[in-house]
Amino acid sequence: MVQLYKSGAYLLNGTEIIEDNEQVNAVLSSKLGTAVPTKEEAAKGTIAYRILEQHNTSGNMEKLKLKFDKLTSHDITFVGIIQTARASGLEKFPVPYILTNCHNSLCAVGGTINEDDHMFGLTAAKKYGGVYVPPHQAVIHQFAREMLAGGGKMILGSDSHTRYGALGTMAMGEGGPELVKQLLSKTYDINMPKVVGVYLTGKPQKGVGPQDVALAIIGEVFANGYVNNKIMEFVGDGIANLSADFRIGIDVMTTETTCLSSIWKTDDEIKEFYEIHGRKEEYCELNTDKVAYYDGMIYVDLSKVKPMIAMPFHPSNTYTIEELNANLMDILADCEKKAKVSLGGSVDFTLRDKVRNGKLYVEQGIIAGCAGGGFENICDAADILRGASIGADEFTLSVYPASTPIYMELVKNGSIAKLMGAGAVVKTAFCGPCFGAGDTPSNNAFSIRHSTRNFPNREGSKLQSGQIASVALMDARSIAATAANKGYLTAATDIDVDYTTPKYFFDKTIYENRVFDSKGVADPSVSIKFGPNIKDWPEMIALTDHMLMKVVSEIHDPVTTTDELIPSGETSSYRSNPIGLAEFTLSRKDPEYVGKAKEVQRAENARRQGKAPEEELSEIAPVFDLIKSHFETVDYKNTGIGSTIFAVKPGDGSAREQAASCQRVLGGCANIANEYATKRYRSNLINWGMLPFIIANEELPFTNGNYIFVPNVKKAIEDKKTEIKAFVVGDTLKEFTLKMGELTEDERTIILKGCLINYYKG
Repeated sequence: MVQLYKSGAYLLNGTEIIEDNEQVNAVLSSKLGTAVPTKEEAAKGTIAYRILEQHNTSGNMEKLKLKFDKLTSHDITFVGIIQTARASGLEKFPVPYILTNCHNSLCAVGGTINEDDHMFGLTAAKKYGGVYVPPHQAVIHQFAREMLAGGGKMILGSDSHTRYGALGTMAMGEGGPELVKQLLSKTYDINMPKVVGVYLTGKPQKGVGPQDVALAIIGEVFANGYVNNKIMEFVGDGIANLSADFRIGIDVMTTETTCLSSIWKTDDEIKEFYEIHGRKEEYCELNTDKVAYYDGMIYVDLSKVKPMIAMPFHPSNTYTIEELNANLMDILADCEKKAKVSLGGSVDFTLRDKVRNGKLYVEQGIIAGCAGGGFENICDAADILRGASIGADEFTLSVYPASTPIYMELVKNGSIAKLMGAGAVVKTAFCGPCFGAGDTPSNNAFSIRHSTRNFPNREGSKLQSGQIASVALMDARSIAATAANKGYLTAATDIDVDYTTPKYFFDKTIYENRVFDSKGVADPSVSIKFGPNIKDWPEMIALTDHMLMKVVSEIHDPVTTTDELIPSGETSSYRSNPIGLAEFTLSRKDPEYVGKAKEVQRAENARRQGKAPEEELSEIAPVFDLIKSHFETVDYKNTGIGSTIFAVKPGDGSAREQAASCQRVLGGCANIANEYATKRYRSNLINWGMLPFIIANEELPFTNGNYIFVPNVKKAIEDKKTEIKAFVVGDTLKEFTLKMGELTEDERTIILKGCLINYYKG
């Protein structure tokens, strides 16, 4: 199905792949009949290069300073972003900024918390000149596809699944501080990313959907980091065999590969998409030059892709449904073994009890959100369930169209009636099933979902309360086939269905009636509405000359997700309250973290007030005595005290800045890792004034509870050092090395100032 090239590759005329090897120049010369371009010149022939070049303001394509055309956020992130920007001098949104309300849409818990955030968003859109999309109208990414995307444009969003590449828009999901920079007319600064080609050929089998193709790719590239922080560029003759909806469904899942962004060649299919949505002027034909060079190549034969399933607890834990059914008990046992790492043995977890009469039984199916809630996915699911019944047992099925216009058309063409007649429940546009709000299964239940992620607790269970449920990712078609089989796992290719493939008609009336669009005109007279749960960021001080940090959590999982750093679900109601949200930090992964971090923070607060830190934390006294015996100039005035965590590879998953900011609110001063899973998590650390330390992948010189002294850390940052001397404080000072990695000038200044807010305050 999927083949990874071991080296880079040239693409000729958009159709022929020439692998980069010793014979490549001779092969290219014979085919081109002209001089062979260098790799550097050929790399300019990619679609990605041209779009980045058009948005780069630095004049140097190796060191990009990008300005985006539009910005998007939802109601878990926009309050914190706007609060940060306001504290930094915001007067008007300089580019279109769209505030959607698709995460905290259920205003059912936490008093007035969620709707207060919505009113904050509406009044901010009026005051600063933005766009406000009310709850239940559209999930953030579907609204962007319908109303914001444009050929050759770039969009930055504060949600990790900000991906509109199939429509010719290069979009990136980042932490909130990166949007703050754009709101303050600053730039997004990165080195020129590598570009990996994804060559699609063939035509999908009947019953195979976009999630199947996406999972097949994710399963091949996640663990080996093949596309980590790179741009995936989709090319090949197979693209012509895919509808716009199908392409969109693959594209949105590229986030789970850990790539930076994605872009696709465009054609008449995408032109028609823009025409259907009344925005034909936004179409732009995008294609590679005659010769294009890619830093890697993923070859996908669509005709060989089979219905897939990503078992708990990661989208890369993939199998074909055929393979799973054929080796059921062995694969389930292996999944249970892997789960012990993610769950830490905190609850009993089994999947093998789901086997009934030799078949896998699931208790729940969900088709939802930016990945599953598309028009074609739901129409095909409805055709599969036409005249069927999901049964009257444990199995339930919920379907969430991704926008009200999609919902309206599904009502008009009868698809909703087919689904409801079979026993499915059809709900409004909402991202809840992707992050654990609503549709939480019963304890030990197994849910199959066409959504974006299946991390632990992503379905809403609480390990700390002894609850566990799990999610497997599948395509809507196979979920519907399973539903038609009353909960027994079934691939859509195993049933005979007459797919009606109705045409989509877009009606934007509901948006015209309900969406507030300032047309970019700010109204400074508007007062922003603040609910009692909307709080300002606490004060954060500049980096001190020296740093003393205590390791308060040590995580040795192969990957630590942002959901484990700051859980989603019910905690989302506190995303506008930095201090309140911080109480949930690492609560599911390390429940002792918050208490330990606060102990250290109390010592730091005492230091700032001119008191002796040992008055709050007595164990610090001998630590400082030992340090001062070796470093005479060190004292409480020039040495900040903070906490740190170690994780092997933290930051996979969501773009949410709170995975970092919550640590900072609790006095965190650094992370130490073997590597960072994503650029956006590392950026979040930096923007909140925390040092993103790297340590060699070997036996750690410290352990949980140890103090680490980093002398002259401020000077090291000022002097642009990439390696910093540190000491584990025990009976003696044990020296070791922390690496920093490359920092931009702005990133160094942000760390020195203490956080992005301080940086803009001057």
